[in-house]
Amino acid sequence: MMLKDTLLYLAQNPRLRDFVVQNKLTRNVSRRFVAGEILDDAAYATRLLNDRGIQVALDLLGENVSTQEEAKAAVRAYCSAIELITKTSIAANISVKLTALGLDIGRAVCEENLALLLSVGQQHNVFVCVDMEASTYTEQTCAIVREAQKQYPQVGTVIQSYLYRSRQDIEQLVGQGMRIRLVKGAYKEEPDIAYQEKADVDQNYVQLMKILLARGNFPAIATHDEAMIDAACAFVREHGISKKSFEFQMLYGIRRDLQGKLVKEGYNMRVYVPYGSHWYPYLMRRMAERPANLMFVVTNAWH
Repeated sequence: MMLKDTLLYLAQNPRLRDFVVQNKLTRNVSRRFVAGEILDDAAYATRLLNDRGIQVALDLLGENVSTQEEAKAAVRAYCSAIELITKTSIAANISVKLTALGLDIGRAVCEENLALLLSVGQQHNVFVCVDMEASTYTEQTCAIVREAQKQYPQVGTVIQSYLYRSRQDIEQLVGQGMRIRLVKGAYKEEPDIAYQEKADVDQNYVQLMKILLARGNFPAIATHDEAMIDAACAFVREHGISKKSFEFQMLYGIRRDLQGKLVKEGYNMRVYVPYGSHWYPYLMRRMAERPANLMFVVTNAWH
């Protein structure tokens, strides 16, 4: 936990960010977890994954924009991704953070930008998943997505199992027919709102996962944890749930062996493919989540 907290703190350190981003070695190593800095890089990675029977969620990295111009630029970039999906017929949808669409500027700005993005997604029949960020945004994110779904049914969101409130959120969202991506959570949260022990986070993940598998609308079980995956597979077998009624999701560059194994077993697999120049905070969160990722970066940075 101390290592995780340190890495999450460093993810917000501007001096370290500038050093890492400008360093050629770390930029090269980051390509293990980030497809590249432009959309064409992400499209190339997507085609390679599609060739392995794996679908993709495209994520333009960048969050907490402070100007309307930056938010509009993010909308244009995502619209370009949607249009590329349609033009090239790659098997992909998109993920977006509301702070990239201007939530820190104002809720009205964010909602306007999200509506524009969702209208383009609906026009091209491309699903849009609204990512969940730190807990300070949870309530607003759920409320914005619930309202948006009334007009744009192809929108979904993410729920984090380390938050105490997540079961209540899932019950409400499932009742509305919302597509949900279940994750453990990758931000530092206080003990009064989030489980601090891995065992508690895992236990809650399994409980929420079972609700989604039994009653959800094509949920995404997003994890690299084989214990969680085994629990999901056992649950669907025991309850006669079709493998095609949900999907597993993993992150680009992590557990590629397990991705292939699940595809061979007949499960839907989607890989979250991040791209863009703002990759430093994302990379640090991946290091915090899994020590093996940190060891990969340290080892490869010096070889």
